[in-house]
Amino acid sequence: MSAQPENTLRGSWVALAGLSAVFLFEMLDNSILNVALPVIGRELHASTIALQWVTGAYAVVFGGLMLAFGALADRFGRRRIMLVGLVLLGLASLATAFVTTAEQLIAVRAVMGVAAAMTTPGSIALAFRLYQEDGLRVRAMSLITTVGLVGLAIGPTAGGFVLAVAPWQVLLLVNVPIAALAWLGIRSGVAADAPADLHRDPLDMPGALLGTVTIVLALVAPTLFVDRGAGSWAPWTATVAAVLAAILFVRRERSARYPILDLKLVTRPLVSAGLAYKAASGLAVAGLGYMVTLQLQLDWGWSPALAAAGMLPQVVVLIGAGPFVGRFVDRFGLDRAAQLSAAAIVSGLALYGLLGRFGYVFVAAALALVAAGIRVVGVVAGVNVLRGLPENRTSIGAALVDTASEVTSAVGIAVTGTILASLFTGTIASAHWTAGQTASFRESVTLAALVLTVVAAALVGWAMRRTRTTAAVLVS
Repeated sequence: MSAQPENTLRGSWVALAGLSAVFLFEMLDNSILNVALPVIGRELHASTIALQWVTGAYAVVFGGLMLAFGALADRFGRRRIMLVGLVLLGLASLATAFVTTAEQLIAVRAVMGVAAAMTTPGSIALAFRLYQEDGLRVRAMSLITTVGLVGLAIGPTAGGFVLAVAPWQVLLLVNVPIAALAWLGIRSGVAADAPADLHRDPLDMPGALLGTVTIVLALVAPTLFVDRGAGSWAPWTATVAAVLAAILFVRRERSARYPILDLKLVTRPLVSAGLAYKAASGLAVAGLGYMVTLQLQLDWGWSPALAAAGMLPQVVVLIGAGPFVGRFVDRFGLDRAAQLSAAAIVSGLALYGLLGRFGYVFVAAALALVAAGIRVVGVVAGVNVLRGLPENRTSIGAALVDTASEVTSAVGIAVTGTILASLFTGTIASAHWTAGQTASFRESVTLAALVLTVVAAALVGWAMRRTRTTAAVLVS
């Protein structure tokens, strides 16, 4: 993108600070807000469904629009779209101070989802384009990811302290200085896109609409399975609609002269393998986190504070492994590093499924293994996807990476929730379980963990085959 790509991280610290602030917003936003949901519910007289949409509106809009804005960024400039998105984020966050109803807050959250869709994929694409060396790209993305994970880790605790002395609106107003920092860093540290790095193909509006509808339905359907159960018509209707929309999207992209997503690019080995690795990691971290949270509090009777402490092995590894990601990749190479870390993810899920019921030490080991795996896969998968794409398609590639993670995270929770709803009898949140309920809970969690293990292993195995295909082509 810039005429002279940087050859050190220090030389681009202003740009990295701005890009890190973007990722910090994404990770901090929902984690810090979740703590305030009870307070928001009381002050705005919000129903349970309204509270669900306070967080859900952001996630659905964010996930649904990433592909569309990725395509726009590749046409009109990644830096330009990101700067506009950051202004929108700041304005939407400021609007929180004037919110008086749950409906108004949901609308503000939806606008923030639009801003996130404009900015988050660009943070990967712009970081990739700052450097020519894969080693520097890995280290830059690792640094950006570490900043975001720190926000994810401290979000609930920081939110709790803020609520003790300030109104809940402050938790969203904090996005204003973050957006300002990101805007200044990117505006002054990242050069404008060169025309040669963009393309001017007409925008495929029917494809963009079908892609958005597909992803929105794919995100809503798993939530309906968890909330209403597999016996309800609503989740199945949403699932069928998502499949039909996906079929229409694929048909449109195959026939369009200028598709919003060139499916031939997605089938490239590096791209498809990177997306499969990212899907496996999203499935694992969301599913495992959901199961462990339920197990610690409902089965073992831990308090919320103690259960939060029980998740610390994951948090410590996610943050602490940051300085070692680059060294790990340097030693084993991108492809081998992805394979080893993906194997750690599958092993962690399997360990939890087979031994998690027998004591916390196995739960902690599973959390640490999965965290170590996703810490590397999250960086390497993104680099590989962008390595496999043309220079003028990096934003759509970054959007694909984030979309794969968003959708499979929802699927991971839905699979667990559906299996639990099918096997557990009675009210799961009741204070006292019978021996039969305890046994059925443990059976359902074990089954869910093993199902996720099989699915993740299939995705990882397929990704390994694709990278071997790439290696064979290069050798020949």
